[in-house]
Amino acid sequence: MSTFSGEPVAKTLPRPARISGWKRWVMLLTVPYLGGLLMLAWMQRSLIYHPYPAKALPAQMAALSPDRVHDVVTQTEDNLELRGWLVLPPGRSAKSEDDLKEQLAQDRPLTLYFGGNAANRSYRLLEIETLGESGSDVLIFDYRGYGDSSGEPTEEGLAHDSRAAWKFATVTLNVEPTRIVLYGESLGGGVATRLAQECCQKKTPPAGLILRSTFNSLTAAASYHFSWLPVRWLLIDRFPSDERIRDVTCPVLQFHGRRDTIVPLSLGQKLFAAAPDAAENGQPKRFVELLRADHNDVIETSRREVMGELLEFFRPIKTKK
Repeated sequence: MSTFSGEPVAKTLPRPARISGWKRWVMLLTVPYLGGLLMLAWMQRSLIYHPYPAKALPAQMAALSPDRVHDVVTQTEDNLELRGWLVLPPGRSAKSEDDLKEQLAQDRPLTLYFGGNAANRSYRLLEIETLGESGSDVLIFDYRGYGDSSGEPTEEGLAHDSRAAWKFATVTLNVEPTRIVLYGESLGGGVATRLAQECCQKKTPPAGLILRSTFNSLTAAASYHFSWLPVRWLLIDRFPSDERIRDVTCPVLQFHGRRDTIVPLSLGQKLFAAAPDAAENGQPKRFVELLRADHNDVIETSRREVMGELLEFFRPIKTKK
């Protein structure tokens, strides 16, 4: 016979499962890592592009000799407005549109300058002057979102911008492709290489391609700095210059600082290795290793050496008939 005492019977609740020590550490490491991946995927373009917007960058801001710097404006394929400067070499000037046409009709090369990932055209004056002192006119447009140009930067957007600059040079300014040199600094090397490839494939190659402190691909450069992240899977804008430069048939000159901490020398060397050994005209490619230069001080540390190479590179262009 059972009895009932009238008191509740205590129930033992199951204890929550304990997370073992190693699993806890896996979670502590995995959650931040995945968070980092999501942040990289979401914010990657803000990490790549660092534009310095400005309401206006008039020619007089360049603070060069009067009538050497002229404001220029062009339109991209996707209807954005790009603003820039056309800069004549020291000792040259143009007070009117007719004077400018006369200057551009002379036998000097015209360098299309494609800047790096930061700032705007007003920060490139020393390099522009170096090109000018080497005997070249210089045409520089700020990319979309940079300086006083409209839009937001992306790899495809910058390709549109480079085509607009080329069209402005060849159509608006009426300069022959055989006098136009593409100059790409850092990220701009990826932009210039792509444009050179496109022009060569269309059988309208530029007179030359000059690359300064640039990479074989943005993927490789990002992997160097973020080796702990799978950037090869996540990167949207990749700038595969080592694939594109194989189709470049014009002469190639490349500068790279031995002390470069942003784009290591080895990445520049890999890009150079991917280029054809010689241009269609037989001119061999040339790689100049600047012993004292880092990434952003190439002109400051190595101006004489750079100018010597530029003078030599420009000479056949100036003597062409």
